Amino acid sequence: MQYRINPKNGDRLSALGYGCMRFTRKGGSIDQEKAEREMLYALEQGVNYFDTAYTYPGNEVALGKFLAKGHRSKIYLATKLPQYLAKSYADFDKFFYEELRRLQTDYIDYYLLHMLSDFGSWQRLTALGIEKWIAEKKASGEIRNIGFSYHGGSAGFIRIVDAYDFDFCQIQFNYLDVHGQAGETGLRHAASKGLPVVIMEPLRGGRLVQGLPSRAKAFWNEAVPKRSPAEWGLRWIWNYPEVTVILSGMNDLAQVEENIRVCEDALPGHLDADKLAFFDEARRLIRESTKVACTGCSYCMPCPAGVDIPTCFNALNVRQSDGWFNGLREYIMCTSLKATPTNASRCIKCGRCEQHCPQKIEIRKMLEEVTDTLEGPAYKLFMAAARKVTKF
Repeated sequence: MQYRINPKNGDRLSALGYGCMRFTRKGGSIDQEKAEREMLYALEQGVNYFDTAYTYPGNEVALGKFLAKGHRSKIYLATKLPQYLAKSYADFDKFFYEELRRLQTDYIDYYLLHMLSDFGSWQRLTALGIEKWIAEKKASGEIRNIGFSYHGGSAGFIRIVDAYDFDFCQIQFNYLDVHGQAGETGLRHAASKGLPVVIMEPLRGGRLVQGLPSRAKAFWNEAVPKRSPAEWGLRWIWNYPEVTVILSGMNDLAQVEENIRVCEDALPGHLDADKLAFFDEARRLIRESTKVACTGCSYCMPCPAGVDIPTCFNALNVRQSDGWFNGLREYIMCTSLKATPTNASRCIKCGRCEQHCPQKIEIRKMLEEVTDTLEGPAYKLFMAAARKVTKF
């Protein structure tokens, strides 16, 4: 197993982390026996970082049962505070201690504020007293490292990183999201501040494997050396020295075996210029099926009306390549679940953005398409429910 060192505290973390979001389910509940076989094999092969969350149905309980069989001291355990459900200081303890009970432990190694989406979401938590709460939990030893997971644009990510002395962070990153979400810019900024960076969605939930357009599939099938699209995708991320851990939501022993094998020699800098060019071509083939040729350069920003233009366009492209549900999910998480939403319908059609776009995109027209496509009945229904639950 390859290990990468946490520069903050010296922890020796497996470069492959076990994402516990996608355990196999049987009869409506998690197949505990199967999940434990897969986790035990990973642990025996050196995987020592296990990640779960409060809102993954049944997953904390399933992981807790596994840990209780003598495995707790062998792993670095990560889980997440559902900050979007917290309305008061007391809620932090309510969720945290429920998680400790589920996980059958009295401390968390790596604790995340789940799904911050912009700087406003951090400001909301500070107003509730999150900094005082973190200090108390770290002083008691119940939380060893505090971090956050993020879904939003790079500018908001950088503001959060700079606002507090976090111990680590978690971002979505893959060869298609070089400029989407926190992106390469965010990755390198966090690393420059000495933060370990944990990567989620390295294969876009499997969509960079099973969901590839036919021409991109054919390209990877012909690439030399012969590797699966999954292996190519993981190798691209591990090539970055700034990456500490890649989370893989493994739910099949064959996946565990393949990922461990790939991790062994996927060291920083192992891909040469010729191999890196493969990803440029794969990206081009995938983007042939996209709606808008936005590169995420952000020259169009800031928008005077508060629209996060690159993030809106990224969501429209996700809808085109990954299906309507995934596009809607990306759009809602990254633009709408914020104290100050940044969705496309805020556009006032001033046209300032178009003067600065290197790609000469008709931004106003495309934002209209984003609104028409992604802010339909399903969006409105979800947002009404979300506001009711979270009171955002």
